[in-house]
Amino acid sequence: MPYSRSPLPRSRPFTAPRPEPVRPNTPLLAVTGSTLVLAAREEGYGSAHHGVRQGAARRSARRRVHPYARLFAPPGARAFTAGNLLARLPMGMFSVAAVIMIAGSRGSYALAGAVTATGLAATALAGPWTARLVDRYGQARVAVPATAIAVLGSLALLLCVRYGAPDWTLFAAYTATATTPNTGGMSRARWAHLHRGDAAALHTANAFEQAADELCFMLGPVLAAFLCTALFPEAGTLTGAVLLLTGVLVFAAQRATEPPAAGRTAASLAPLHSPALTGLLAVFLATGVVFGATEVVTLAFADDRGHGAWAGAVLALQAAGSGVSGLLLGSLAPARRPRVRLLLCVAAMAALLTLPALAARTGSLPLLAGALLLAGAATAPTMVTGMTLVQRLTPEARLNESMTLAVTALLAGIAAGAALGGWAAEHTTAARAYAVPPAAASLALLLAAFGAYRPGKRREAGTAR
Repeated sequence: MPYSRSPLPRSRPFTAPRPEPVRPNTPLLAVTGSTLVLAAREEGYGSAHHGVRQGAARRSARRRVHPYARLFAPPGARAFTAGNLLARLPMGMFSVAAVIMIAGSRGSYALAGAVTATGLAATALAGPWTARLVDRYGQARVAVPATAIAVLGSLALLLCVRYGAPDWTLFAAYTATATTPNTGGMSRARWAHLHRGDAAALHTANAFEQAADELCFMLGPVLAAFLCTALFPEAGTLTGAVLLLTGVLVFAAQRATEPPAAGRTAASLAPLHSPALTGLLAVFLATGVVFGATEVVTLAFADDRGHGAWAGAVLALQAAGSGVSGLLLGSLAPARRPRVRLLLCVAAMAALLTLPALAARTGSLPLLAGALLLAGAATAPTMVTGMTLVQRLTPEARLNESMTLAVTALLAGIAAGAALGGWAAEHTTAARAYAVPPAAASLALLLAAFGAYRPGKRREAGTAR
């Protein structure tokens, strides 16, 4: 068979296989000599995405930390808080101690009430000026000498009562205590400085400060009454003066946490020139009426039932309910719309205050105590949200002054509420006089809803930015 050449199959041109795209987290293989190298590729291509993931992880870790642990994390926070609590406790002691001391020595509750009322009025006038000096020159430079003057006034009152000085000297001595600085406002200013830009931490700080207020005003009168009756009449005033001076010295020594002084060059608007803040102060004034009327009416109700010795314990239950609710509120997320939360809190306060009014109709003091415990649960959230709005409506250079004005409005409301509640209890009955606190809370709700701070909406946004 002859040899025949068969044609070869037609070959295709050689093309290298296209490499598959490397997927995230796919290992990369390489050979170096006799060694196989395995390399891992991070998901997401590039360090920018890796940085985003790390930032998200850090934020998630911060969220897992308890709010109060994060609040006290900065160095010096616990030290200035301890000093502040020592200095704040006498705020609830001085008036009760002065009344017991003067009435026991001079035999006149009218004189004792007039002296303490004069001191309250002087504090309302001098407090904002002291706070303005604190903003301008710094906390330590102003708070220490102002406290020294106030302590000397307390000691002068003690000596005048002890050695039978004329009545007018009591008024003069107690007026000197008006220079006592607002340690609660200074503490809130420190929190705002340490946690500026962190809305959650500031919310927790305001809740803690309100709970501290409730604790001090709950324990202060009890401690003062115990010291004056168990030791000697001047013991309450003397102990309060020592605690105040010691606490302020410890507080002022923590210079690392002190906010910088604004100086004379601060061109910020005075707080009372802001329609927004002025309207909010009106809400604080009406809220103070609630507190003052509740205190006096409760004292009258307990006295009418022959249980006057238990009146302090009943009022302490209201403060305890407020303190617990304040601490719980601090562990929650801050309000995105604090104006709306303020309306809800004031509305809840007005609704819960109807419970003591209903309980008083039954004549049962234990039932009234439980109703006041529930009613107090709305107090701290209202005050915390109100103070948050004060901070948002105020430039940093006027923060102490604005918060002192809020406290002054609250004290003025307490004085007015005490007078109104006393008049209602005397001219009607103590049970019917419990209608005054919910009526005052309803007035606060109207002020918050319609007349408070609508004109300051743009100012608040600018301050927050």
